[in-house]
Amino acid sequence: MPAQRREQMVMGAYVSYGTGHHAASWRHPSTDTTATRNIDHYAALTRLAEQHLFDVMFLSDAPAVFNDDQAGFGGRVTSFEPITLMSALAMASEHIGLVVTSSTTYKEPYNVAREYASLDIISGGRAAWNLVTTSKLAAAGNLGLPAHPEHADRYRRAEEFVDIVRALWDTWEDDAFPADKSSGIYYDVTKRHALHHRGEFFSLDAELNVPRPPQGHPVIVQAGSSDTGRELAARTAELVFTAQSDLESAVAFAKDLDLRAARHPRLNPGLIVLPGLTTYAGRTHAEAREKVEELQSLIRPEFGLSMLSDLVGGYDLTGCDVEGPLPRLPPSNANTSRRALIERLAYDSGLNVRQLYERMTTSRGHLTLVGSYDEVADDMVRWFESGAVDGFNIMPPLLPLGLADFSEHILPRLQRKGVFKTGYRDGTLRQKLGLRRPENQHRTTRHG
Repeated sequence: MPAQRREQMVMGAYVSYGTGHHAASWRHPSTDTTATRNIDHYAALTRLAEQHLFDVMFLSDAPAVFNDDQAGFGGRVTSFEPITLMSALAMASEHIGLVVTSSTTYKEPYNVAREYASLDIISGGRAAWNLVTTSKLAAAGNLGLPAHPEHADRYRRAEEFVDIVRALWDTWEDDAFPADKSSGIYYDVTKRHALHHRGEFFSLDAELNVPRPPQGHPVIVQAGSSDTGRELAARTAELVFTAQSDLESAVAFAKDLDLRAARHPRLNPGLIVLPGLTTYAGRTHAEAREKVEELQSLIRPEFGLSMLSDLVGGYDLTGCDVEGPLPRLPPSNANTSRRALIERLAYDSGLNVRQLYERMTTSRGHLTLVGSYDEVADDMVRWFESGAVDGFNIMPPLLPLGLADFSEHILPRLQRKGVFKTGYRDGTLRQKLGLRRPENQHRTTRHG
């Protein structure tokens, strides 16, 4: 097994669903059913995460209703637009990084470059772009397309898209604005650079109307675990968010990413790998199990089946024997990596349909650890020291209760073991993560 990848864990706080990551979290007595439209709720989560030294806040997104239910049981059908939300949360925080998801399939490069440059400036250099191609089929109709583009086409577009965004962030050099009142010179014309791009998906002549971001380029995150997703991450990303449910597969995934990354010229050679992690922890193992069972009791079986149908690519499982095996599924143009994970659990591990949807309702296929606080901390250290991960993107089953519980009981144990920091580094998100700042490509060219 490879040695651990970093000296200390990187920790993300995944707060996308407002009331928590468990699919029935909105029904729990501790949660606020207005959370997804309550800015004070998100500001409090941000302050809590920063108080406990989380590296990043993480917001997933798709330009579509979260369609794992159409019978009124699902509480994840609405949410804030994430760039707008993170811009507000930037003002409620000082250190924590702000990871926002935007789709290369349903946005244009200019929009993304402009939005993330602005967020980076607003936050003082704490922005990160989680680059996705979108797996939700309904997004096409929302944006006026006749059909969701094919998986391979989405990733070819993404490859071209990210190069354009990086070039647009270099429109202005860092010192392009002398703003000399005595001479009347506001900007240096030699440090303004237009982009002239002709490619398979985009043709544009463009200049970004936002100054160069404090980080040079906001940190790029990638969340696809398919073969094409890994290749995109290896070439373009600095942090990878992934779903890995067993240690052996996670080690293989990290090793594969490293091999792929070594084939590309990269400013920062290594990739920071953060799998999603949901924890159910307590003073004893029995207490942790009670927390799982309490939330599982709030899931209606028809909702569990509907959620599983969505996760396997929109294949309707209504009428399936929940105590029987998962049927063999037709091809899907939705989320290929999550579906592959579910098929492994079904066909290789032998989980029946009910067991599959119960697994998905707790964490949607991400790693789930259940045990005492000591047991959970020890398991996290084992994953970290195996070289499988550089940290975790924590997906609390309940918010804010689960985030507070993890912060108050598990993080101190990790600190005592020396694998989690006891204070923030100074500087931007890049500096905090130990990532180099990209030079402006035009300055590099001019100075050889």
